[in-house]
Amino acid sequence: MKYVIGVDLGTSAVKILLVNQNGDVVQEVSKDYPLIQEKTGYSEQDPKVWVDQTVAGLSDLLRDFNGHPESIEGISFSGQMHGLVLLDEKNDVLRNAILWNDTRTTAECKQIYDVIGKERLLAVTKNPALEGFTLPKLLWVKKHEPEIYRKAKTFVLPKDYLRYKLTGRLHMEYSDAAGTLLLNISEKTWSKEICDLLEIDENLCPELVDSHEEVGKITPEIAESTGLMTSTRVLAGGADNACGAIGSGILEDGKTLCSIGTSGVVLSYESSNNKEFQGKVHYFNHGAPNAYYTMGVTLAAGYSLSWFKDVFAKDETFEELVSEVGTVPAGSNGLLFTPYVVGERTPHADAVIRASFIGMDSSHERKDFVRAVMEGITFSLNESLAIFRENGKKIDTIVSTGGGTKNEEWLQMQADIFDAKIVKLSSEQGPGMGAAMLAAYGCGWFNSLKECADEFLDVDKEFVPNKDNVEKYKKLFDIYQEVYAQTQGLNKKLADYRK
Repeated sequence: MKYVIGVDLGTSAVKILLVNQNGDVVQEVSKDYPLIQEKTGYSEQDPKVWVDQTVAGLSDLLRDFNGHPESIEGISFSGQMHGLVLLDEKNDVLRNAILWNDTRTTAECKQIYDVIGKERLLAVTKNPALEGFTLPKLLWVKKHEPEIYRKAKTFVLPKDYLRYKLTGRLHMEYSDAAGTLLLNISEKTWSKEICDLLEIDENLCPELVDSHEEVGKITPEIAESTGLMTSTRVLAGGADNACGAIGSGILEDGKTLCSIGTSGVVLSYESSNNKEFQGKVHYFNHGAPNAYYTMGVTLAAGYSLSWFKDVFAKDETFEELVSEVGTVPAGSNGLLFTPYVVGERTPHADAVIRASFIGMDSSHERKDFVRAVMEGITFSLNESLAIFRENGKKIDTIVSTGGGTKNEEWLQMQADIFDAKIVKLSSEQGPGMGAAMLAAYGCGWFNSLKECADEFLDVDKEFVPNKDNVEKYKKLFDIYQEVYAQTQGLNKKLADYRK
């Protein structure tokens, strides 16, 4: 039996999967690491910790592995997007990595718009200037830490640095490069225009490769530390969202992913680079060859339900909290919730807006509120789907992952609100599985990633839309979309009264 390894370098932990030729996860290891938050809005990590914890995880994996290390043919990576890792001429780290959830760069986003122009930036990068992206972080270091910036020879993203330490070879692949605001998405090249206008040396941008491309072998030092062979092939890997899509089989037109974790993501496959979404949703290069994906984000998806549980049902399990939602009709008896408990990303990009319950009356019970929260989260995700559809996308099949799959009533709710078939997979490994699939494809096990998905991924259950509920939810969704505009001004006024 042959094997591959998928390494998912997340924000709080690195998760490592050992996967065989049938797509079975044979072993799984996870190693935690901390965030460094020196000030409000700052979020950093020490890249050395990523490497140390990955090496420790691989060592644990190999120690418990019954087969011969030679049978592990390839290793690939999924990684947290947007994080800035600055390297000097010896490829040593110059400062802690500034992560995707760091928000110190508001002034730099304004600078990008002032210098490039919003329309031109969208034309080149397909994305708006947001604090999370890499370019604003680079400009922040240039302005606030000029001595460090002067020493910088190149920058990479988190999983690219990890891969460099395992191979001694430095690259960035397209799906992560798409999240920097420095890539010309359509041409798949670094944008000399953006670099020149912002006075950034284009040579800081590393060599670009495809996600399934072999970029090196395991170094003798890492082989000795982990038990891997120096013959193990290393494939470039992809951004966490791209790998999550691959690991959920989002590899052809019409297929979409709905992932409900703390935040929520709706991600849809794109075979072309010529659609225009006016920056309302993200538009990135996929980890699949010559493909793209569009993506919308709900900031507080599962978090809205966690918040409700912590405040109103602290001593209950989630299962107990949602146990009665099936007895509440679609529309929660006239109660509507907007999940803006920490602001909202798509389509509003509004940090000030806050959540609302609309339509409360004395007949409502707690179960009505619980269903309204679940419906509100799903309505928010549907706003991204509505943008996709308004721009000519056909969406008929949605693979649902994360916390939204733990309750069948919620899966049916998704089918009815999204008006699409909802698919639940029998095994859900997300980005780590996507990384393993890139390794399997890169090692030549399959002729395409889709062929790999057909072998590796199995459907557990499917949920089809209930026509009556679809019609009811269409009307309710129109009302839901009115709430933002009606409460935006009120929330601005209330902002001064918050803690």
